[in-house]
Amino acid sequence: MAPLAVHGSPFSTATMRVLATLYEKGLEFDFVPVDMSKGEHKQEAFLSLNPFGQVPAFKDGDLTLFESRAITIYISHEHAEEGTPLIFRDSKKMAILSVWKEVESCQFDPAASKIIWETLFKPRFGMTTDEKVVQESEAKLAQILDVYEARLSQSTYLAGESFTLADLHHLPTIHYLMGTPFKKLFDSRPVVSAWVRCITDRPAWAKVTDMLKH
Repeated sequence: MAPLAVHGSPFSTATMRVLATLYEKGLEFDFVPVDMSKGEHKQEAFLSLNPFGQVPAFKDGDLTLFESRAITIYISHEHAEEGTPLIFRDSKKMAILSVWKEVESCQFDPAASKIIWETLFKPRFGMTTDEKVVQESEAKLAQILDVYEARLSQSTYLAGESFTLADLHHLPTIHYLMGTPFKKLFDSRPVVSAWVRCITDRPAWAKVTDMLKH
């Protein structure tokens, strides 16, 4: 067994975030599927790894972590010399990266995730989409992407001229949104659209999306 293990679902955006980081780093790891449809994430075996009952959980030997963004930061620091350098040593560059990582978490993800939940997952579970929530989230996401358009007009990636966690953290929600009519929000902003093509074309991300096919 590899010393690294991810317990989660390949369909979970949070799990996908961790998987993308591991693939960017070229690390060997074990993937332990958690069947959320059977409630395995709420059972005692999994709760011993993540007391909140949310995927993923991550193990590195005797270290157990949860919260996907914290896991990606740990991996990036612990394996800084391997694979893609997803963080910076320079404190000012790292501060900029941290700003945009926070923007993803506090601004982009809440709006994007609400759209995904309401339009993709609720119908699959036989639930009714709340159109008001969708409209409000779409308007919010449009405002956020206007900021991204301006930022990405100044640098190739959100934190500068290299691909970092600030970009990677967006990949799972972008993946789902590209399969919805809300793709237009990205396509209508040429600089954002080019950024999306660039980050979604990465070989490491292709390995994550391949896991969705099995």
